[in-house]
Amino acid sequence: MPHTDTPETQRANRRFMQRAMTVPLLDRETEFELARRWREDGDDQALHQLTCAYMRLVISLATRFRNYGLPYGDLVQEGNVGLMQAAARFEPERGVRFSTYATWWIRAAIQDYVLRNWSIVRTGTTAAHKSLFFNLRRLRALIDSGTRQTLRQEDRIFIAKRLGVGVDDVESMDARLMAGDRSLNAMLSDGTSDDNATEWQDMLPCDRPQPDEEVMEQHDGAYRSRWIAEALGKLNERELLIIRERRLRDEALTLETLGTQLGISKERVRQIEHLALKKMRTALLEKVPDPEAAGLLG
Repeated sequence: MPHTDTPETQRANRRFMQRAMTVPLLDRETEFELARRWREDGDDQALHQLTCAYMRLVISLATRFRNYGLPYGDLVQEGNVGLMQAAARFEPERGVRFSTYATWWIRAAIQDYVLRNWSIVRTGTTAAHKSLFFNLRRLRALIDSGTRQTLRQEDRIFIAKRLGVGVDDVESMDARLMAGDRSLNAMLSDGTSDDNATEWQDMLPCDRPQPDEEVMEQHDGAYRSRWIAEALGKLNERELLIIRERRLRDEALTLETLGTQLGISKERVRQIEHLALKKMRTALLEKVPDPEAAGLLG
């Protein structure tokens, strides 16, 4: 949901921008000296002078993200966080100007803020999602000038190749950006009567089993467990061991491994397993006419 700055906030933002634009830029040597004093001596005054000189850079980058509906003052503050991070990590001996280095940190801080606050649902969780979030609208306009509501398959393929992401990611992000947040308590009817009032959450399907289905599954599960236990009781010790290791484990042992443990060939293990299953089937048929339909044997 878009946020709107109050008139007082807008005036404060303008005053801040005007002051920031009056601070002179620094030359390379001054940048180097201020960065050295801050890093080596912890000189707060040097840090203040270094960051104030490039506050206009924060303002410039924050302006590019105003169309996401977030308070401009918050964008600037997040950009200031990125500027401070850049000052803390800047290494002038590498020969890079501070403005060039700080641009990346400022943009990253603002983008992260936008992704965290554009929606109540976290939007960009991967590099592909972030790239799509900040570039999809631009590429949409390049393709159809915003005249179509949905993208065609060839459009998705074009965008996916342009950004180096998957076509499914393009489709998912496009749907996410085209539909804003909706409250689960939003009314679907006119709400003129309590009897007719229907909220959006009332129409959401529930994938969980119904209460009667849960009771039936518990009832049937108890019977199945008892029948299988009785069938296992028909096996001798070696047959029971093979069935447990081959059929009742998440990771079944191989015929060869069991043969080594029991001192027999893997073919003999296979034969014993077959005979044991036949015994169990016979025992289950005495209880259930169709064990496979009951989920007892596969």
